[in-house]
Amino acid sequence: MSEEKYLTFALGKGRLANKTLDLCEKIGITCEEIRDKETRKLIFVNEELKLKFFLAKGPDVPTYVEYGAADIGVVGKDTILEEGRRAYEVLDLGFGKCRMCVCGPESARDLLLHHEMIRVATKYPVIAKDYFYNVKHQTVDIIKLNGSVELGPIVGLSDVIVDIVETGSTLKENGLVVLEEICPLSARMIVNQVSMQMESKRINDLIGRLKEVL
Repeated sequence: MSEEKYLTFALGKGRLANKTLDLCEKIGITCEEIRDKETRKLIFVNEELKLKFFLAKGPDVPTYVEYGAADIGVVGKDTILEEGRRAYEVLDLGFGKCRMCVCGPESARDLLLHHEMIRVATKYPVIAKDYFYNVKHQTVDIIKLNGSVELGPIVGLSDVIVDIVETGSTLKENGLVVLEEICPLSARMIVNQVSMQMESKRINDLIGRLKEVL
């Protein structure tokens, strides 16, 4: 029998990784040490199933998958869209549900309707640009922020923001509303393009088993 290679998973750190591990446990894939908060290890191995896992910052997951450092990745759809990496998106895992939206004060609604030149603050410049230029055909000035984008309209930096909305409570507290929805978001499984060909049987089997418990 040929030596079976390890399948490597890159998981987005935090809630996403925990939910993915919960899901994997339902189909008999376990990796106890990855849940150990004290561990300093970077790579976690399930020898029996020939699987490796590592945790990465969300935006890095598609990079690891594109370059083949990971066969499989689990990351939010927002990250997939923003990073624009080459990988197959094979499964919507259904958790981490939220929406990418254009938000701002109610008074900004008219600016969106009349296609005026506006300033947009966001952590997601690629998604924002694609939406305004290719969907709305509206010219905008996009300002990249790394922190609380809700500040943008409040301090007069921007007219609107493009951001993830889960419950909308932060918006409400700051006098902002959802003006337009760009797309729904959730956790997705992505696969390296070469791995999908070379390890198609194992990967498709895994996808099939996950679909059954979703």
